[in-house]
Amino acid sequence: METFDVSWGVAITAFSIGALIVLVGLWYFIHSAPPSSITISTGPEGSMFQKYAQRYAKILEANGVKMKILTSKGSPENLDRLTNPKSHVDVAIIQGGITNDSMDDLVSLGGITYQPVLIFHRGKPINLLSELTGKKISIGPIGSGTRKFALAILAANGIKEGGNTTLLDLEAQEAADDLLNKKIDAAFIMSESASGDILKKLMHSTVVNLYDFKQASAYTRKIDYLSKLILPQGSIDLGLNIPDKDISLVGPMVELVAVKDLHPALSDLLLEAATEVHGKPGIFQTRGEFPTPVEHAIKVSEDASRYYKSGKSLFYRYLPFWLASLTSRIVVVFIPMLVVLIPAMRAVPAFFRWRTMSAIRRRYRELLLLEKEFMREKSHIPEETLQKRFDRIDESVNKMKVKAAFADQFYALRGHIAYVRQLSERRQAQ
Repeated sequence: METFDVSWGVAITAFSIGALIVLVGLWYFIHSAPPSSITISTGPEGSMFQKYAQRYAKILEANGVKMKILTSKGSPENLDRLTNPKSHVDVAIIQGGITNDSMDDLVSLGGITYQPVLIFHRGKPINLLSELTGKKISIGPIGSGTRKFALAILAANGIKEGGNTTLLDLEAQEAADDLLNKKIDAAFIMSESASGDILKKLMHSTVVNLYDFKQASAYTRKIDYLSKLILPQGSIDLGLNIPDKDISLVGPMVELVAVKDLHPALSDLLLEAATEVHGKPGIFQTRGEFPTPVEHAIKVSEDASRYYKSGKSLFYRYLPFWLASLTSRIVVVFIPMLVVLIPAMRAVPAFFRWRTMSAIRRRYRELLLLEKEFMREKSHIPEETLQKRFDRIDESVNKMKVKAAFADQFYALRGHIAYVRQLSERRQAQ
């Protein structure tokens, strides 16, 4: 009020609005901070999905973010958890093809690896899966992604539930044991639910064979979420030459799927972890192939798309995670606030200064017009009329509410009115 010479009401109003903007900015600054923890849903205990998450957790922990790992039966349960707000799951590892429906509440962070469908069977090698008709086959437990893919692949070969083929809902460990102990004839096993030890034991076994998908290309055309994969000769064990030839397989791509409101900083951090974990060459992938923004039923998020195009944002690229988060929020919140607030606060006194000066100039304009009229040579304005017009100008000036900051202009105006009045009186006396 003293600095800008405005009224108490104006000063309090301007201060209140400014304080409100600052409070809103502080609220947004606090609530826009990335969470210090995140929850991921993976697969059964000991599965490759769980091991991926454990490696992510170490990378996130190094950046000050704690990752809580939840085990599950598999991808379908992971998807259910993501779509259920009560589960408080932020991200999950999900096999592509688990859902064919677009899900607006979820976003994909991209594919992270391929996961082959491995079919182990007893007896001599078979050429067609239809040869398993009438056999005992483990297709994975209820609620697992393995079961979904097994049913789709078997259905493509005319083998369906309720027929003369016995389909068993066995866990990976139980299925492997029963297969080796001759209790079942074949088993569908995927690393979603199987540990590396189970797969290694089956691959090294001399009593079971890994099915070679010689019709792999046809499978990928009939079931569009499957990709053709090649297990190279000797890739499991070079010394023992396991397998002893290239084997064709099929399998889905595995994706990182998150809730739609996942914080952008956490999205970047997860993709950075996925790049470190999955970016190396593997049996089914080349170096740098993953993660990749391949889109299936669930759309790739805008944050992930930006990451794939330009990498991490500037601050996160060169600063520690916590400092980058703090700096970016300061830039986003406080700099725009200052850019808006400072000119706005300066505009308040400027507006009142303009209003007062406009009123003073209007009186000067009336005074100038009046002087021009009576100074003309042929002007014969009656003295009574002149005095009334001067009195009207005086009255309007006396009604003006002028602050101390404009006292000099105000008193100068009154002095000029008196001066022009004297000129008019001398003009009338001539």
